[in-house]
Amino acid sequence: MARSARGCAWLLSGLLAALLSAGCGVRRTAPAAPVPPPAPALIVLLPDPESGITGRIRVSNEFGSIDLSTPRASVQTTAHAAPGPMRTLSDDEVKRFFGEAIAALPPPPRHFILQFKFESDTLTDASAALVPAILDAVKALPVPEVVIVGHTDTMGDRKSNLALGLRRATAVRGILLSAGLAEPLVEVTSHGEGDPLVKTRDNTAEPRNRRVEITVR
Repeated sequence: MARSARGCAWLLSGLLAALLSAGCGVRRTAPAAPVPPPAPALIVLLPDPESGITGRIRVSNEFGSIDLSTPRASVQTTAHAAPGPMRTLSDDEVKRFFGEAIAALPPPPRHFILQFKFESDTLTDASAALVPAILDAVKALPVPEVVIVGHTDTMGDRKSNLALGLRRATAVRGILLSAGLAEPLVEVTSHGEGDPLVKTRDNTAEPRNRRVEITVR
């Protein structure tokens, strides 16, 4: 019995040693693949399609930087040199390089301003005539989004004007919904007298400030 017990003890010790040896062994891993440097890139500054404003950008890396601020200004970048030199692309080059990407962009938002009669949510005759053009712009988009913001002049107090602006925006919303636009697609808010189109003193009647601004996108 004693020999049998000693034999079992030796066997267990051997198994434990083997397990410990396996657990402490150095694991060999394959070396990480080298990360390739970024490919050369062409950067072009294009005017905003809605406003026509070009703006300005700075292109930089660890070797230097360059500013672009004119329409169709371009620069080539690589991983081993400063960006440059700057070159202005022709319209044909822009179409050739980026024509498909530009064509895939959603159309720019459309903006409309409707005027209202004094202290009311009734459109002026001229603004009522613009409603069909607004509906055409909405129907031209597969999933339109319409933002309607009501405004007033500075006649009266701010709280009343905020409410009047909302009534005006809600009235225009009703016109669009009655024409078939889905309710969840229309957002309505009011700025009251807080964002005048024409700056005036307080308690000044200004027809151009009695308006609703509509953005269709």
